[in-house]
Amino acid sequence: MIDHRLRVLRMVAARGTITAAARSLNYTPSAVSHQLRTLGQDLGVELLLPQGRGVRLTSAARLLLDHADDLYARWEQIRAELAASAEEGADRLRLCGFSTAAAVLLPQVAARFLASHPRGEVRVVEEDPETCFELLLADEADIAVVVATESLPPTNDRRFDQRPLLEDPLDLLVPAAHPLAQRHSVRLSQTVDESWITDRPGRPYHQLVLTACAAAGFTPSVAHQSTDWETGAALVAAGLGVALVPRLARMPAGYPIVRVPLRGDPTPSRHILTAVRRGSRDHPTVADALDALDQLARVHEDRRASEL
Repeated sequence: MIDHRLRVLRMVAARGTITAAARSLNYTPSAVSHQLRTLGQDLGVELLLPQGRGVRLTSAARLLLDHADDLYARWEQIRAELAASAEEGADRLRLCGFSTAAAVLLPQVAARFLASHPRGEVRVVEEDPETCFELLLADEADIAVVVATESLPPTNDRRFDQRPLLEDPLDLLVPAAHPLAQRHSVRLSQTVDESWITDRPGRPYHQLVLTACAAAGFTPSVAHQSTDWETGAALVAAGLGVALVPRLARMPAGYPIVRVPLRGDPTPSRHILTAVRRGSRDHPTVADALDALDQLARVHEDRRASEL
């Protein structure tokens, strides 16, 4: 087994502070400090040095992290090989993902797992993409489904294995009486004078809207903020603004709203990825779940193509 204190060091490096790492690991800050102090003593090196109110990693700590990434990847490969050779398959699957994935994709994967593992245990957690990577790193999740954003680890991060899953086009959500509601498609630049409804600043959806509008040549005038589709749909239906809605997202029924497909070069969309710990992709349970996600992605892509 790998020294569990290496996981603590990895989390401190990922979160940036002892306090944040402790929250992710469900430890106390003093427990995190103690474990890293004893790890450094055992190795005969300093791992952390004070820096203002926080700490910084020493060169020895960064060297140790490089080796730890390889150790954990190899450990995941060993776990995958052992699971593949076992007479009985694994009976646990832990999935996490952003809101749309948690609503549209992950329940079907979970149901498929339980159908083939009647006594199995499955858990689905809805979290922001950044938190999903923390769950992977803390070994609290096996697979994450995330939207690619600038705040995520780069795709060449040696701790994770990230791969494209699905392109999810964006639609314009307008009131049924809006002049654009009857169009077959519109360009985002045609909404330059509209009031906008977005999520809170700093959230992935808010950044998605800003990025899409910037590519269309304007900065949206944000009039209202909403954290869920129900509220957003109600605000749009009341004529208080327009919004962008991913094609995968299911809007609540009963509101006089219309989804108008966007066109452009490229068409505004979000990129959905799967992420696992490096070395774990061939674990039978993980591989089956990833295969189920790929099948669902193809279904949605075929459906989208048939609608064009």
